[in-house]
Amino acid sequence: MKTLGIDIETYSEVDLTKCGVYAYTAHTSFEILLFAYAYDDNEIQLVDLANGEQIPEQVIKDIMDDNIIKAAYNAQFERVCLSKHLNLHLSPESWQCTAVQSAMSGLPLSLEGVGQVLGLKQQKIREGKNLIRYFSVPCKPTKTNGNRTRNLPYHAPDKWQMFKDYCMRDVEVERAIRLKLEEYPISEKEQTLYILDQQINDRGIRVDTELVSQAIFCDELYKSDIFIEAQELTGLDNPNSVAQIKGWLLDKGVEVESLSKKVVADLAKESNGEVEQLLNIRLQLAKTSIKKYQAIERSLCPDGRVRGLLKFYGANRTGRWSGKIVQVQNLPQNHIPDLTLARGLIKAGCFDELEMLYELVPNLLSELIRTTFIPKENHRFIVADFSAIEARVIAWLADEKWRMEVFSTHGKIYEASASQMFKVPIEEITKGSPLRQKGKIAELALGYGGSVGALTAMGALEMGVAEEELQPLVNTWRAANPNITKLWWEIDQAALTAVRDKTIQRVGKITIQVKSGILFITLPSGRSLSYVKPRIETNKFGREGITYEGIGENKRWCRIDTYGPKLVENVVQAIARDLLAEAMLAVDKTGYKIVMHVHDEIVVEAPNGTGSFEEVCQIMSETPSWAEGLPLRADGYECEYYRKD
Repeated sequence: MKTLGIDIETYSEVDLTKCGVYAYTAHTSFEILLFAYAYDDNEIQLVDLANGEQIPEQVIKDIMDDNIIKAAYNAQFERVCLSKHLNLHLSPESWQCTAVQSAMSGLPLSLEGVGQVLGLKQQKIREGKNLIRYFSVPCKPTKTNGNRTRNLPYHAPDKWQMFKDYCMRDVEVERAIRLKLEEYPISEKEQTLYILDQQINDRGIRVDTELVSQAIFCDELYKSDIFIEAQELTGLDNPNSVAQIKGWLLDKGVEVESLSKKVVADLAKESNGEVEQLLNIRLQLAKTSIKKYQAIERSLCPDGRVRGLLKFYGANRTGRWSGKIVQVQNLPQNHIPDLTLARGLIKAGCFDELEMLYELVPNLLSELIRTTFIPKENHRFIVADFSAIEARVIAWLADEKWRMEVFSTHGKIYEASASQMFKVPIEEITKGSPLRQKGKIAELALGYGGSVGALTAMGALEMGVAEEELQPLVNTWRAANPNITKLWWEIDQAALTAVRDKTIQRVGKITIQVKSGILFITLPSGRSLSYVKPRIETNKFGREGITYEGIGENKRWCRIDTYGPKLVENVVQAIARDLLAEAMLAVDKTGYKIVMHVHDEIVVEAPNGTGSFEEVCQIMSETPSWAEGLPLRADGYECEYYRKD
């Protein structure tokens, strides 16, 4: 099939990084400046639309032809921009994303980064960012530039020629990447899933715009009031200033090195009087949840929906989705009893009543963020999510029989874990008992090789577990789960052997091998996780371990060390992702319209009177053929606005 490689350069007054491509293209100022393209390995062509040139009629026909593959790096951008330019909706059916293909091979997320790691002869032109800042975004009016707010081609002809070269080079680099990775194409299943992902992003989700605007206004009023309260309490000009607060605290006999949220919260618990009062005000002033309301507001499309909230293969270690713009993957939970009342008061501007009814307004606003997402008229949301999916997957992988029995019956893993660990009948472990608490914290912290540090980080001490109990708790959990513990080190040894001997290793349902300088871990679904340029080095434990090149915690390309339990975590989360993917495809095939998904949860916008959460849960609970024997369960509910049931 013929492939049309595409790269474009654009202009809009909207900030692309903050608002996303859908709001970006919806603005009246949006336009495509340059259009570079090449068929297969033919010569690259450039259309200078900013100077009046037009995209050839045949190219436009091919863009609309589903029998011609359109390929681009972050193809969603090109597809959505061209949809706006051509004034029609371009289906994602025949679009392939080179960024997705790169991510599947464990490569960086940027075009420049992929080119560097692959050592391509053709590299992205580094001056591109400066050229984009010059031509693609508004400029600040100055006396020197004649008070203009935009740079046009004739303002800097030399730069414009460089910009054209830059656009053409990107097509060249993207083509070189596709050629380099042709041995590892996007599978048919993953391409189908990518198309569904694009359809969900195109569909978007409706927003209660009145709630959003009133919540932002409420926060401004509240923070203005407590800012004045802090000024009156301390006598400081700016009680938001770290230096001024530290000085004030020092005068009160309290010396602190940091004013991070955790430090302030811990210190507030130990303080009293004016110090406690100020620290609590500081926590309220520093609360950032309102930023999500602002992100929703600025990314709204004209029809009141936000789009493009999900990034396919955003986590390239596991293939899970990541969030964009509003970051729906880390929305605060809601715990207040009457969300409808609180929403109504905010929308009506009854802010005084809010302060009387609810202790802390910023916390209330935080809990209501989810509820800004609403279904369209005469529809409701169906929300369904997998129950304890990672715990089920690791039990299935390791063939931990007692856990499999739990998930095939009552599913109470915290109680069952405590029963197994402490040899107490499960009937004696009630919801509020200390043993259940220990079972819960052990389950949350210890499944991937975690020890005392993991328990502490998970909050075990705050949950009432004594410090001297931590190591015995680790030992007891591992003894109760011998097959899971065994799985960690079998995977560890198999990976080491695969890297050292270049042989194919199998551990249960997992296959591990090194090919073309990449360590591949093949999952039961057939999809593979990729670890680039693996080698064996002495790790922090003083023994042989694997390192590979990847995106580190600082989001930079670097060498990362790993070992058995961490690889098991990657595998389990990747399998959970594949199960969600299968469920989404099945739910979509049944006719339900998915508008969002968060972690292991699917949100459907369904017409009133049709469908049910029971049916969606039943679809999600059907085990794929490749996961035979894995007991799945989904729970769900229906709601008039998005929330946690």
